[in-house]
Amino acid sequence: MLFSLLKKIFSRHLHFVFPATKAEIKTNISLAKKTWMGVGGNAEFYFEPADEKDLCNFIKDKPAIPMLILGGGSNIIVRDGGVPGITIHLGKPFASVVQQGNDIICGAGLLSVDLARFAQKCGLSGFEFLSGIPGTVGGALRMNAGAYGSEIKDILKTVRVVDSSGQIQEMTPQSDFFKYRENALPDDWIFIGATFKGIPEDTDKIAQKMHEFKTKRESNQPQGVKTSGSTFKNPDGLKAWALIDKAGCRGLKKGDAIISEKHANFLINQGKATSADVEGLGEEVRKRVYEKCGVMLEWEVKRVGISKQQEEE
Repeated sequence: MLFSLLKKIFSRHLHFVFPATKAEIKTNISLAKKTWMGVGGNAEFYFEPADEKDLCNFIKDKPAIPMLILGGGSNIIVRDGGVPGITIHLGKPFASVVQQGNDIICGAGLLSVDLARFAQKCGLSGFEFLSGIPGTVGGALRMNAGAYGSEIKDILKTVRVVDSSGQIQEMTPQSDFFKYRENALPDDWIFIGATFKGIPEDTDKIAQKMHEFKTKRESNQPQGVKTSGSTFKNPDGLKAWALIDKAGCRGLKKGDAIISEKHANFLINQGKATSADVEGLGEEVRKRVYEKCGVMLEWEVKRVGISKQQEEE
């Protein structure tokens, strides 16, 4: 594993390896406990920056090792061998939110549902769909999260990012910046905040719309289970769940991982699944859908890290 020798030598002296930071850089932190799916190994190194300056200084002077940005852990599967390099999580210092007229300015560490609730209290519409999207605003920006006919790009004015040199940039995304479940930002640039535009509306009407979305979600999606949400992207003009159903995969199991009986595009850890179970089941679904329907499903859930076998090699 990359940096393993240095980790053994300098386990108590990480300042020899990494730049000075306000927040502690930790080693061997379980990522299974920080993700909704609840599977996978450890982060080799783990860092929650104390503030924007702490993050910028780290990015500017960090060693040339792999870097993973972990949001709310809702749309990610960590492989059993863990994640080499540094995992960065933007916590409470990046979860601020304020109203400015019809705009809302927030940090990337804010939960999407908390942004929706704040907008409702402010009497600003357009954010209701976010009440049903798990994870953080940063994660929603990274994947252009959407639901019920809306996407986060629809309400976005500007974004603030830390680039690969550790500099903060404020950007006004152009029309081609966001696509379906992706964006044009380099993988090593980090969303740290955004400004969103709202539409004035009666708070009770906004609350009613959020309630309607909640009722619809609870009626057709599994609740209170270990899942990463929608597993595969919808192919153009098609629904992933319908293709999975047609291929006879509803209820299909591998180890303690299962395709939801309630919604075929949800993959569930019943409690003791490994990441290999989860990913293997997903790949079996892709294979069966292709054989039955001629469509190769594309993963929507981000899979990161290395397998247990790779770790042992």
